[in-house]
Amino acid sequence: MLVPFDQLPEEARIWIYPSDRPFRSDEILQLEQALSDFLAQWTAHNQSLEAGFVLPHDRFIVIGINQETAHASGCSIDSSVRFIQELEKELQLDLMNKMNVTFKNNDTINLVNLAAFQKFAKDGKIGQETIVFNNMVNTKEDFENNWEVQAKKSWHKRFLI
Repeated sequence: MLVPFDQLPEEARIWIYPSDRPFRSDEILQLEQALSDFLAQWTAHNQSLEAGFVLPHDRFIVIGINQETAHASGCSIDSSVRFIQELEKELQLDLMNKMNVTFKNNDTINLVNLAAFQKFAKDGKIGQETIVFNNMVNTKEDFENNWEVQAKKSWHKRFLI
């Protein structure tokens, strides 16, 4: 069952998919429709999942589910992964590469592979105050409070000098 993302409880489980490029305006409409359709029928063990989504910065897909009403199962998570993979192919995006790191440089969002991020840190192009996107957060509350943070407050700090 599709619900507005902001109506999900703070404990809602989330998944974040960073895109290798910004979404175009026509793609945003396409993503909103596809996500709405998928989440409206998403189930776990024949039980409807209360789920919502947001597309922050026109660069990320964030899906959340209310686990108070029903928990995602292995099969339901697999179906969501297949759905995201279909979006990748259809829109020619890279959404699932966990070796990519996203960060801000002024108001620009950058996505680089982990090796490049480490080199930027070593070269001093990225520092403790750099805003990074901690795509490892897994609750709505963490997403709202700990997703867009200074590198020194994230797992990224291990790469800083």
